[in-house]
Amino acid sequence: MTSLVEDAVTAPSMHNAQPWRFVHRTGGRTVALYGDAERVLPVADPDNRALHLGCGAALFNLRVAAAHHGWTSDTHLLPDPGDPWHLADVRLRHTDGVDRDLADLHPAVRRRHTSRFPFSDERIPGPVLDGLRAAALLEGCRLITPGAWHTDAVMELVRDAEMLEAAGEAVRAEIAAWTRTGDSGEAAATEGIPADALGPRQYGVSAPARDFDTQRHLPDRDAAVFEEHPQLALLGTVEDSPADWLRAGQAMQRVLLQATLDGLATSLMSQPLEWPELRTSVRDPSAPTGFVHMVFRLGYGPAGAATPRRPVTEVLSLR
Repeated sequence: MTSLVEDAVTAPSMHNAQPWRFVHRTGGRTVALYGDAERVLPVADPDNRALHLGCGAALFNLRVAAAHHGWTSDTHLLPDPGDPWHLADVRLRHTDGVDRDLADLHPAVRRRHTSRFPFSDERIPGPVLDGLRAAALLEGCRLITPGAWHTDAVMELVRDAEMLEAAGEAVRAEIAAWTRTGDSGEAAATEGIPADALGPRQYGVSAPARDFDTQRHLPDRDAAVFEEHPQLALLGTVEDSPADWLRAGQAMQRVLLQATLDGLATSLMSQPLEWPELRTSVRDPSAPTGFVHMVFRLGYGPAGAATPRRPVTEVLSLR
């Protein structure tokens, strides 16, 4: 169980808040996943949608790790209507029919990192994008690769979100609380975004990668020119319920792991999705996806630095 959870918690989460808890009852083969109410982001994520996405990604990693170790996992989302923090139960079974597609993703679990570096202008081949779309469909979600006009519109919304963020004292304070620069008085070094994962500053106009250092201006960061035409993908669902958020989190992680195996660098762009007045404008009105949950930036470039994770002893309870 410790090994499974060690893989599970490599999942991404907003500001690397790691908002998950796992409970395993000794003698059984079920692990319960809970959202951690003490690790919410009340300004940027007041509805806990991003929390569900991160926990869904951890849930998918758990399924991948289980398959790698020869287990089949039966997942039940939101098993307790009276406890909204009880997000999923996963029952493990030994069978001869392990999901090889899940198991084959395991090498990417520890290799996947968010890259906040510039990507090259090399275009991603169509078959690779088709594979990422198929990965999302396997988790009940849709992945849309926007055309030129839609990409430009999304990037404009990213810039709008940056302006709202710059003008919002509360959101800036929340981001600063989850950014680790080594200053005294900061929270634990096992959480948040460390300085070596920030990537370079954008030289010139706004970058497609979020800059977590807009307030402190760390002196040792380089500046770089980012790609002029980023390659984006939008992950969405028809409905917008907590169960949809958990499915989207699993699809998000499946896409990220498949992209990592395909040799792609990836980063997540949630800025316009954090503002209700912008989120509805992100989607393509002609597409069947009703609600966008994540914007991916994909391409060929440097791999991102690993971000810290809390030890399993802090996130796994044995009862």
